[in-house]
Amino acid sequence: MSALREALGSLPDAVFADVLESEEGYLLVLDLPGVTADTLEVTVEAGRLVIEGQRSKDVPREFRFVREDRSVFLDVELPLPPDATGQGAEGTVSRGVLELTIPKATAAPSTTIPIDEA
Repeated sequence: MSALREALGSLPDAVFADVLESEEGYLLVLDLPGVTADTLEVTVEAGRLVIEGQRSKDVPREFRFVREDRSVFLDVELPLPPDATGQGAEGTVSRGVLELTIPKATAAPSTTIPIDEA
């Protein structure tokens, strides 16, 4: 679990994360403002959680960016605890908050985690 905690510390400043643990699994909560299920992909590969996402922004036609500091392009790999697996994992994203429920079990092959709008 300490490897996961350390990896979460290296996330971009715009991304905040919580990790919770129960007897059955882990709950990872990430604040990803502006990210939707359509702009997010989450997979488990070789004991690592791979999260790729981006914020979609609508810019009014009469405006152009002079400065853009609010971009969110997330491409991160996080080590899972040894007892976590992608098998049966579930995810939802609502109002820019991604919640991933990852069960505890033995290691499993690559798995894509479906993300739904809540």
